[in-house]
Parts: sequence; C-alpha cells; structure tokens
Amino acid sequence: MVIRIAAVGDVHLDQDVVGRFRPALEQLPDSADVLLLAGDLTRHGTESEARCVATEFGGLGVPVVAVLGNHDYHCDEVPAVIRVLEDAGILVLEGTNVVLDCTGVRLGIAGAKGFGGGFAGRCASEFGEPEMKDFVRTTSAISEQLGVALREMDCDVRVALTHYAPVPDTLAGEPPEIYPFLGSYLLGQAIDSAPTELALHGHAHAGSERGTTPGGVRVRNVAHPVIKQAYSVFHLHAPYAGATAGKVSAVSGSGSS
Repeated sequence: MVIRIAAVGDVHLDQDVVGRFRPALEQLPDSADVLLLAGDLTRHGTESEARCVATEFGGLGVPVVAVLGNHDYHCDEVPAVIRVLEDAGILVLEGTNVVLDCTGVRLGIAGAKGFGGGFAGRCASEFGEPEMKDFVRTTSAISEQLGVALREMDCDVRVALTHYAPVPDTLAGEPPEIYPFLGSYLLGQAIDSAPTELALHGHAHAGSERGTTPGGVRVRNVAHPVIKQAYSVFHLHAPYAGATAGKVSAVSGSGSS
C-alpha cells in the first residue's frame, strides 16, 4: 500500500498573493492522500493573513495538517491564526500528533514548529546568561514534545513535520553563520527516537532539498523557494504485516505555482 503525502512550506500568504497555489491545489485529490504545511503560512502572522491561508488551503478534498513558522508568530496573534485555520479544517500541530486513516493505513503525523540552536559541534549550549539558557531550553522543550508525540502514536507509518530544520544537510546553500537560527540537532534526535519514515521541514529558503538524520531518517526541505512548485508529493510504502517500518520509495514533484 502506498501513501501519497503532498507537502509545501513557506508560502507566506497575504492578500497580494492569495490564489497563487489554488489552481494546482484543485488537482490535489488526484495525486495525494494528505497535504502537510511546513510553517510560515503567512507573511506577518496576522488574523487577516490567516484568512488568506484558509481560503487557499481549505476545502481541498484531502486532510490538511500544518505547523506554524516564525513568520506566523511575528504579530503575536497565534491563537487567532490557529482558530482561523482550524475553522477552515486545517489541523495545526504543536508538540502534538494526529493519526489519519489513509485507505486502511494508519498514517501518524507528529508536528512542532521547532526552534534554533545549531548542530553537533557548532551549537548553542545551556550555559551562561539566562537569555542563552532560555534560548536552548526552548529548543529542548519543543524537541522533547516532538519526540513524545512521535513515540506515542499507534500507527503504521510515522511522519515528522516541523518548520525549523532537524539536520544541517538541507541547509546547504544558506550562509553557515545563520545555521544556528535555522534549526537544531535536538529536533533530529527527537525524530530518531521513534521509527519515523520521513521528516519534512521548511524555513531554509536557500537550502537544499534532501538530507538524512544520524539515525537514517530521510529529511526533505519543502520550502516553496526550494521546491519551486505548489507542492511536492512523497510516496511512502506502508509496511507489510509483521514489518516495523515503512519505506520512502519515490519522491515526485507535482503542481506549479
């Protein structure tokens, strides 16, 4: 059994660009079983911009699951943004999960925005000023929530959805000086703590598409400036009876914007 997962992030919608993705999205039920949105759905995180997202990504005929990104937090209207999205049928995850029935296969999705901090050997540590400790503790807490959300699911196939990157591989192309603000190795550790088949993220507009966690989980950067289309579709093979994990068998692009 193949599960088809469409994904995109960093669409940065406002009134000026609403409608850009909709023509391709109208064809989504023919090519995907679910759509995952990897954060930065709005430009500045306002309730009015969230309504643009609801118009663009609501009522597509497939489940839509999202995490928020740093842009979606900017105007401190997060509760209103989430309310508008969920009123449109878009489920927003933050250290939480959902299990969907995809033609008899239980697809588990655990999501969190994530946060920065850097990667092994070049990362911030919980030492020194309280501001630095708070920075690292924020990443640590979010990563732990993501790990718990992944591990506790009773499902056939697991997918991790974040905005910030869990590995440095998919940041290649970004200035190395800003890697600590683009992701954290702690997210990768959380993903590796469960039998995860695929990890999706955005945020790194100038990054690369493909990477792998230290534990071997495939990571894909689905930021719109990277994939350059309305969404990419990932084909996951559900495990056979007695197997313990699915397999990413194909990655294909679909849709234009």
